[in-house]
Amino acid sequence: MNFDRLSVQSPKRDRQARTGWEGFFPYYAGYPETFARKIIESSDLKAGSLIFDPWNGSGTTTFAAAQLGFKAIGLDLNPVMVIVSRARILPFSEADALQPLSRAILASADYSICADSSDPLLNWFDRNATNTIRAIERSVCEQLVGTLTISQNGINLDKLSSIAAAFYVALFAVCRDLTRSFQSSNPTWLKLAKAGERRISLRRSSIERRFQQHIDEMANVLSGKLVEAARDCFPAEIMLADSTSSTLPKESVDFILTSPPYCTRIDYTAATRVELAVIAPLVEENIIELGRNMIGSTRVPKREIQFEKSWGPTCKRFLHQVKSHPSKASGGYYLRTHLDYFDKLARSIDAIVEVLQPSGAAILVVQDSFYKEVHNDLPTIAGEIAAGRGLVLKRRDDFYFRRSMSGINKNSRTYGRKPGAVESVLCFQK
Repeated sequence: MNFDRLSVQSPKRDRQARTGWEGFFPYYAGYPETFARKIIESSDLKAGSLIFDPWNGSGTTTFAAAQLGFKAIGLDLNPVMVIVSRARILPFSEADALQPLSRAILASADYSICADSSDPLLNWFDRNATNTIRAIERSVCEQLVGTLTISQNGINLDKLSSIAAAFYVALFAVCRDLTRSFQSSNPTWLKLAKAGERRISLRRSSIERRFQQHIDEMANVLSGKLVEAARDCFPAEIMLADSTSSTLPKESVDFILTSPPYCTRIDYTAATRVELAVIAPLVEENIIELGRNMIGSTRVPKREIQFEKSWGPTCKRFLHQVKSHPSKASGGYYLRTHLDYFDKLARSIDAIVEVLQPSGAAILVVQDSFYKEVHNDLPTIAGEIAAGRGLVLKRRDDFYFRRSMSGINKNSRTYGRKPGAVESVLCFQK
């Protein structure tokens, strides 16, 4: 592969990325579809090549790869994101089916059944609104989730159809819109209602209308996409899996395009709290443990983790600065959560190297950050970890953004550091 010919654009998401089909998936993502598409188009991959994203998130890479006619596999540990990315690859030919199906779902919803008193939707909605949302969710499941998809342990997300996923995404959107009053200053954090705090109260007809509107909008956008489609799409495979595990056969992947979760203490499970509540009856998932298992967790790991030399000198220097920092809990909580992050990142890169074919390419979008005033040069750290595992850095493109997630915390201004962040596109070859 000629890495000099790769079209590497800015990975920053813009307003255009929030419109059209992409606008239905407004989840925190490392880069927009246009970025992924340009890189894949300029990669000179052979027909039938397999493109892989071990941190698939909302499915930007798998969607772009499928649209360009390549096979694609994406992994994510969060069941919400597996559903979202499955909905994103819904074939354009399904546009005409969405509205009749939504009418059938609403018509067959059984509103006489009361939601369980432990239903997590009650964290934001009153009893009547919760009953309505749950009745629609139950009807979606009965109408669109096949018997092979449901097991004793809940829903088998690996077998969930894209059209079923689209209806869950529509219900996600309704709940996200309605819970905006619980949004904190951090856009990735949805607060829970406090004891005695008033819950969201809406009539059944209002919730039904919002659900139907989302489906109508999806159908309209998909109909337009059907006209634009220039070639058949390969079906992408989306799996609920951990990036630290080698889920795929050894040396089976031709090209990797991904963005590991940033080391900015973003609680990705808190960002999808309401969606996890919607699918609670279907997924056997302990939200606390899910958050603990994800890379970038804000929870202290249960096991002791020690620095490994293979993580490189930049990581060693950064961890030493965190440990010796005079601020509270630096040598305890913060050191341990950073050790957890680098341990999971290193094990994930191990898995990437194992599944990548010889001479295959791996493109990682990595953002730096700060701990207090201490610079966490994550792109360099990722490069050193990768180099120690046999990946050769062929190209690096840096993009500076004035606004970043780490700047949300007002206390960050007290450290006198430069605002914003650098997002690096690291291009490796095995």
